[in-house]
Amino acid sequence: MSLNIGIVGLPNVGKSTLFNALIRSRTAAVAPYPFCTIDPNVGVVEVPDERLKRIAEIAKPEKITPTTIQFKDIAGLIKGASKGEGLGNQFLSHIRESDAIIQIVRFFKDELVPHVHETVDSKRDKEIINTELILADLQTLEKRLEKARTDTRSAKPEAKKYLELLEKIQAGLSEETLVREMKLAEEEEEKIRDLHFITQKPVIYIANVSESELKNMKKEDLRSALGLSNDAAVIPICAKIEEELSSLNPQEAKEYLAQLGVEDTGLNEVIKASYSALGLITYFTQGPKEVRAWTVRSGVTAPQAAGVIHTDFEKHFIKAEVIAYDDFISSGGEVPAREKGLMRVEGKDYVVRDGDIIFFRVNA
Repeated sequence: MSLNIGIVGLPNVGKSTLFNALIRSRTAAVAPYPFCTIDPNVGVVEVPDERLKRIAEIAKPEKITPTTIQFKDIAGLIKGASKGEGLGNQFLSHIRESDAIIQIVRFFKDELVPHVHETVDSKRDKEIINTELILADLQTLEKRLEKARTDTRSAKPEAKKYLELLEKIQAGLSEETLVREMKLAEEEEEKIRDLHFITQKPVIYIANVSESELKNMKKEDLRSALGLSNDAAVIPICAKIEEELSSLNPQEAKEYLAQLGVEDTGLNEVIKASYSALGLITYFTQGPKEVRAWTVRSGVTAPQAAGVIHTDFEKHFIKAEVIAYDDFISSGGEVPAREKGLMRVEGKDYVVRDGDIIFFRVNA
């Protein structure tokens, strides 16, 4: 399945620097002035998963294929973007097409990189972005409200309920409540899915901090500074360091991190958090030709997971032979796991679990 995440923020907060680090290239232009990025830069990034490597060490395949996520570096938003300021309408359309959002908020101070509002104020910056996204969603909602009000003349109960739902969302947005914070019922979320509200998308906040702040920066302090809830996804990163790390080989990067007193790259956490924010899990297929990671949404059944490989697999699904990842590793592979009775035969109702190693049986 193809997934993409939009990287947003005010101009000069480090979006393009982070993007370059994510895709290990210098694709995105980096310059200390607004609108350095016009059209979004797009890159595909492997999802780091140590399990794939360990399965491959046992299976010894000809090929290893990780799962991926597409990242999109979207030009900086400014106050008034929802009304077309800067290149607002164009930028907002790029965000609307994304499955999830990474919002970069600037914490670092650097006189060589001027702030678009002259001073660094992370909470203010976050709220400017959220306000523009809310205003964009209100514009989307207004068009649908007109039609919904017309439809209520039919006297159909569903039309009235739909209008009430839209008016509830309008009231929430008017009070600066993001759609994802409105605690809508699953049925209500399904009814508004086609509106593609920007503020309904999952968000990961990245605090772009200075090198000196990175080691001791705590997530709870960042949440407090940004006015976020305790469960909000927030990650401290020094985008400049991450870009430098991306140009090093693994051993050099490890040594550099040790010098900084940091255990792992922030980008690994960003990629994993992005995967998690979209409600995704990974299952694996393995054999002598290929070991591969597959992306599916949490809660899918075995036939649906098979359909990710090929649509015909879902149609002609017979059964799934499943080995849990830990059992595969501890047994030393497929054959020993079978001999120990650790391979389960599952039917059409089986809900795939993260880390499952699956062999699908289908009709030819």
